[in-house]
Amino acid sequence: MTIEDRRIVRTRKKLKDAMLFLLKEKDFKDISITEIAKVAGCNRVTFYSHYEDSMQLLADIFKDYLDELAQYYRDSYKGKKSFTLADPTPTIPIFEFVYNNQFIFSLMLMGEVIPGSQNIFCETIGSISRKDLSLPEKVWFDIEAINSYETYAFLGLFIYWIKQGFKSTPKEMAERLAFLHTMSLGEVKVVSGEGQG
Repeated sequence: MTIEDRRIVRTRKKLKDAMLFLLKEKDFKDISITEIAKVAGCNRVTFYSHYEDSMQLLADIFKDYLDELAQYYRDSYKGKKSFTLADPTPTIPIFEFVYNNQFIFSLMLMGEVIPGSQNIFCETIGSISRKDLSLPEKVWFDIEAINSYETYAFLGLFIYWIKQGFKSTPKEMAERLAFLHTMSLGEVKVVSGEGQG
């Protein structure tokens, strides 16, 4: 990474941190570019050299967290040829990550500050399932319908958790997900080399 690249990463991190700080103080619609720049220790010109507007900045923040969530998802089956969805253990770190970042995921999945952020969440999870995983046996209807069902069910479980104020532990949520899975698909086969190590 060049000095210029490091500078860009550093400035964007400051802008992201400033946005998150301000979001804890006020509604997104009430936050100005001037405020973000001031908290980040830069000026409006610097802000606009990185982002078109505050919506794009927030979308970039969401993307960072979704990328990390996706990595936890991939890690849950890394090195395996197949796994059973009845085992809650591999998904506990996924729920722990969301639990440790409650503010972000509540904003992303409940606030709808960015229109379609729930769909972006589902597409992130769905694209992994689509690329890396398959069922061991053929099913009689479109596999994409199953993928859509599973990813939006995942979203529904997270929304339930947010609404209950994260009262349940990550382990309890993983156990609920495992129980729901035992009622539907059972075992999943890893088909991508990325999951095998």
